[in-house]
Amino acid sequence: MSETEWRLRAPANLVSKRAVLQWTLQAAIFWVIVVVGQLIAVVLADDPPGWLRVTLVVSIVVGVVHALVMPQWRYRVHRWETTGDAVFTRSGWITQEWRLAPISRIQTVDTERGPLQQLLKLSTVTVTTASAQGPVKIEGLDADVAARVVDTLAATTQATPGDAT
Repeated sequence: MSETEWRLRAPANLVSKRAVLQWTLQAAIFWVIVVVGQLIAVVLADDPPGWLRVTLVVSIVVGVVHALVMPQWRYRVHRWETTGDAVFTRSGWITQEWRLAPISRIQTVDTERGPLQQLLKLSTVTVTTASAQGPVKIEGLDADVAARVVDTLAATTQATPGDAT
């Protein structure tokens, strides 16, 4: 592979559009818990201080903005690609991470499906390498696409000489 092909670049593939719903639900669940906790404190207090009501309003506003903006932003950023030589990923939203994992360095390939992912038929593919940076994760893949990626990477790594260290 030439030097230009190994450079970090925008990977070609988008994650599943259903990942937006997953990220929205995750954010909404978090903020509902935060707001309900604050609401209980306001309701149970005989004379709640003004700052408690202000933090409740701020939490509601920040929660709504976060749940509406973050999933769309992440969807625009998250990309992935596998080639015969490497796995490329780009993830994040405020802080973005670009990763390249050479096939010869792959040690394991796994899938993960949390409750929301199972409901939405999504998966996360984790590619563990000999890197100190930790595994490369491809979040928000359609479950069928994730299964094909795992099968392809497993076959490719088996056919690649080297000891993945």
